[in-house]
Amino acid sequence: TVNQYYRIGHSIKDFLFPSKCLVCGLFFLPIRKQNSSYRKNSEILINKSSADFGFNTLLSELLCPECLGGYIPYESPICIKCGMMFQSREGSDHICGNCIESQKKYRIARAAGIYSNTLMKAIHVFKYKGKIQLAKPFGNLLFAAFLHFWETKDIDLIIPVPLHISRFRERGFNQAYLMIKNWLKMSKELKKNRITFRIDKNNLIRTRKTEPQTGLGRRKRLVNLKDAFNIKDPVRIREKRIILVDDVYTTGSTVSECCRTLIKHGAGSVDVLTLARAI
Repeated sequence: TVNQYYRIGHSIKDFLFPSKCLVCGLFFLPIRKQNSSYRKNSEILINKSSADFGFNTLLSELLCPECLGGYIPYESPICIKCGMMFQSREGSDHICGNCIESQKKYRIARAAGIYSNTLMKAIHVFKYKGKIQLAKPFGNLLFAAFLHFWETKDIDLIIPVPLHISRFRERGFNQAYLMIKNWLKMSKELKKNRITFRIDKNNLIRTRKTEPQTGLGRRKRLVNLKDAFNIKDPVRIREKRIILVDDVYTTGSTVSECCRTLIKHGAGSVDVLTLARAI
């Protein structure tokens, strides 16, 4: 049968060319579920009862079993505003103290996983070592989170956080855009809701180069990013319901400045979705 040929073929391939984990660098034999290569993205991803959004399935051929086990899923209780996952695992979702004290520019922020252990290391090799083969599984992971927290019909635009042109030339890609570029195709596969959103990667721009945010305190991050973004055509975002996408939410200074710029130029509302969320 097709399934038998599939298993035999992959067994031979794994024996001759074992996979190398992108996080720890060790060779390993991938754990494949039967028929997994023949299932559409939507069939793998749409399981709203799953807290890990399919991480183990999506990354099983790129990360070894031990590294897969280091993934920390994003699950309740979380802050209903900024989406921070509380360290205490008891109780229901509620607003955190920081959101009570300081008003956020976005409506809500959510994530696909926690910025620690495996996911943090995988994001680093994706961004800084050019392992762009992670873009597709990361994008699928984000898409699963998107479908979990939002209805597609309630969103007009998906916008990636932009890089400055000089940083883009150094890196060769915008990691935020790579993760969302196939979302329209994936949404059409679902045939569940009328697709109303589109992806706009060029309207929100980074107008000046800033120093890396890593290692900066919250106050310095805010100063570093002040007036660093702009909108090329305000008409395209006017009254639109937007999801802003980035790889990591740490202090929130980057997404907050982007949201401020979008709202200033007429956006109806802005939500935030990131691959990972710092605790």
